[in-house]
Amino acid sequence: MEMSKDLLDGFSDSKKTRILTEKIKKIAQEIEEEITLMEVCGTHTVAIFKSGIKSILPENVKLISGPGCPVCVTPNTYLDRAISLSRLDDLILTTFGDMMKVPGSSSSLEKEKTRGRDIRMVYSTLDAFKIAKENPNKKVVFLGVGFETTAPTVAFALKEAKTKSIKNFCVLTAHKLIPPALRFLAQSNDLKVNGFICPGHVSTIIGTKPYEFLVDEFKISCVISGFEPLDLFQSIYILLDRLKNKKARIDNQYSRAVKKEGNPVALNLMEEVFEQEDSVWRGIGVIPNSGLKIKNVYREFDAQEEIEVQVEKSQEPKGCLCGLVIQGKSSPLDCPFFAKECTPQSPIGPCMVSSEGSCQAYFKYGQKKSSKGK
Repeated sequence: MEMSKDLLDGFSDSKKTRILTEKIKKIAQEIEEEITLMEVCGTHTVAIFKSGIKSILPENVKLISGPGCPVCVTPNTYLDRAISLSRLDDLILTTFGDMMKVPGSSSSLEKEKTRGRDIRMVYSTLDAFKIAKENPNKKVVFLGVGFETTAPTVAFALKEAKTKSIKNFCVLTAHKLIPPALRFLAQSNDLKVNGFICPGHVSTIIGTKPYEFLVDEFKISCVISGFEPLDLFQSIYILLDRLKNKKARIDNQYSRAVKKEGNPVALNLMEEVFEQEDSVWRGIGVIPNSGLKIKNVYREFDAQEEIEVQVEKSQEPKGCLCGLVIQGKSSPLDCPFFAKECTPQSPIGPCMVSSEGSCQAYFKYGQKKSSKGK
């Protein structure tokens, strides 16, 4: 549903924002102790920087970024396989643009394209599907990177390929699931998070139920938030209110887009095509049941299983802190490469490449070191 300009303006209303800011300051003073809230979604990270929210929060309220950038959490083992696939004859590799510049162990898709590999940027899974239909004599591989938001579109494309017998289309999947990552973070002994700002886009697919374990098992509140300034201020206030009253619960601030049951059609598509598996997250390692594997009934469209290729021994860039940044354990400002050797034009790690990456957000919006560590 397209929102009117008046409605959109309401979400950035300066008067309402000032009122909420004062309420946040008051309740933070009443809590007194230091509070750490994590925005899980990379789009939230960018929105927070663009609206200047961090700069006006009370001293004892700290926002940290989580693993909500799909490009950032994709390990080099996957990228190195994609690069190796791109070097095969009679193969077209298709991908979203964010993956092009991410450095692999010794190359990148962008570098391979300049060397003549047939690598094409697409805007949707169906664009890749169309390329496969137009090039029946070539194998077309789509890089399936993303969370629950994009996984249903890949599931739909695979179902279409099977239904229409498009034998030359396949997917190299690296889809990951947000709730298992939140469980990992909630269990972490060296990361104290008092509340989670949960991703709005992912939640439109999965609904609210998958977050219940945060409240039931860990007594941590979470709020599903929209992306406008007023959305985020409201979400922060809600979490502080839950902390003050010592009552953990799930709140759906983004109820105009997120329903309790999520999107049943999308969920059924995912269930039909994928199954959960243990998955490697960059800088974290293996998180149980956090990835999506293509089911055997669709195996002929699984590039991992059907296309043999030699892949180099993968390694992460030495000294890069992306693995710690996506866990909220380090700030981009802690990295010795930040804004020096590592920039969006010449990135060392994926957090500087992706438009949703914390490092690019810090770089683009001029975040400076401060005593508050925000």
